[in-house]
Amino acid sequence: MAVPWPKEEYYMMQLSIIVPVLNEATTLVCFLESLKKTLSITHSEIIVVDGGSQDNTVSLAQTLVDKVLLSEKGRAKQMNLGAKNATGKTLLFLHSDTFFPVVNEVSVNEVFPFISQPVKWGFYPIRLSGRHFLFRVIERMMNVRSRLTSVATGDQCFFVDKVFFDSCGGFSDIPLMEDVELSKRLRRYGSPYIPPIKVITDSRRWEKNGILTTVVLMWYLRALYFFGVSPAALNKRYY
Repeated sequence: MAVPWPKEEYYMMQLSIIVPVLNEATTLVCFLESLKKTLSITHSEIIVVDGGSQDNTVSLAQTLVDKVLLSEKGRAKQMNLGAKNATGKTLLFLHSDTFFPVVNEVSVNEVFPFISQPVKWGFYPIRLSGRHFLFRVIERMMNVRSRLTSVATGDQCFFVDKVFFDSCGGFSDIPLMEDVELSKRLRRYGSPYIPPIKVITDSRRWEKNGILTTVVLMWYLRALYFFGVSPAALNKRYY
């Protein structure tokens, strides 16, 4: 059954940014301060959804965001809870290691083009923060692959009209691949909008675990998922 285009409704905000977190105290303040600078000229809200942190993530977030919600652990659960409590017309799901360009260097319409035009859903091309030449190859492959398949990972910052998101059922409650699964559902109703601006994702995990090792693991997991291995089984193989 086709999902209808959302009707005109009243929204308190143009944009709700939903950030799922777990034990992010060491980097959260820097991330949120940078995000607030980016959002300073938009009518928006930031919602942090904690999945049971054992550090002071929650107390740090409370002084810097509009809402802090407590959830069961699980990125899909956390993002769905954030979406349920959001008041923005557009939802944007953002990982806490991903950054936007500074708005005074580019226009707000370039960073958030869906604010000024009707967009059902989309995601951003990505740039990895590391300087190693392999990161340039990897990010290019990721961006080409996502454009060709209309399937993105969470690092690419999904944005979706709130009513459309609700109509599609939100994220499936699975422990891994919730971003891939959502992409495949959303693309049935239209191609994603992909802005020209790249978001920057911290490459520390790639550097810590080994660049090639991480690439092989990611493609291995995606291949298994493609051939029908359950997200619960895949999660056991994910570090």
